[in-house]
Amino acid sequence: MRAGAASTQHGPDAGSAILSSVNHSAILLGTSSFTATGWQGSFYPKGLRPGDYLSYYAQHFDTVEIDSTFYATPNVSVVRSWNAKTPEGFLFAAKVPQEITHKRVLKDCDEEFKVFLTTMEALGEKLGPLLFQFGKFDKYAFKSLNDFLARLIPFLKKLPKEQKFAVEIRNKDWLVPKCADVLREHGVALTLIDQGWMPRPWEMKEKFDLITADFTYVRWLGDRKGIEEKTTTWDKVIVDREGDLFEWVSLLKKIQELRIMILAFANDHYAGYGPGTVDLFRRLWGMEAPRVVNRPQRTGQQHSLFD
Repeated sequence: MRAGAASTQHGPDAGSAILSSVNHSAILLGTSSFTATGWQGSFYPKGLRPGDYLSYYAQHFDTVEIDSTFYATPNVSVVRSWNAKTPEGFLFAAKVPQEITHKRVLKDCDEEFKVFLTTMEALGEKLGPLLFQFGKFDKYAFKSLNDFLARLIPFLKKLPKEQKFAVEIRNKDWLVPKCADVLREHGVALTLIDQGWMPRPWEMKEKFDLITADFTYVRWLGDRKGIEEKTTTWDKVIVDREGDLFEWVSLLKKIQELRIMILAFANDHYAGYGPGTVDLFRRLWGMEAPRVVNRPQRTGQQHSLFD
């Protein structure tokens, strides 16, 4: 959303799986994946069996973004086990397979997408938004935003209305009102990201309404290449993100006024340790005592777009 302007109607068919009879809080926080090198002993207790990770995770977070689905559609038995290991009210977001978003880029993939949707429906009311994470397209893939939209729009028209979807754009020149309007027309969320080469919402040159659905989807991603030069073991925070997260708190407090659900996911590449990023965000937001370990250090606050 832009400062001083907000629409109260976003997206069709409110009341689907994500806004079901389960009473969710206004903001759901989690991490990108529930396992990582270094989490054993820093987040998960030493000696905890990997088969018990998800159950333990769900005691500390409201939601998780499943990353493994990006590489392939899982076996339905795996999805059912996710459902069985988590309590009522927990939500799963998941990446649409790269076969659809990167290799075929929405073309000639109806059967693959149908199989993915059918498999994920095994989560029942715990199924949250499904994320189309697109790559940074070069001019050989799409000459312009218009060319990409010509591919995207027909696909959006076929999406089932009872399910929630989000689209992540990684071409900064495509973050314009026209793109947002297309997503809004189809009730699909524009993913808000904090990522290396992309502008954050408060840094965008052109201001327009960023809320395009009846929920919003946030990803704290960071600079993958840069942080992997420092570590590949994700057991502690090594990048101070307090100023950045203070900006996110300011933005998301405004979005919360729209009375729509916010889902936000922290990647280990953002600060070095996803659970620690969520911990810091909780404290800046003013939530109850943090529930994870390895807190990042505090620094001075920054002014927000809405000051």
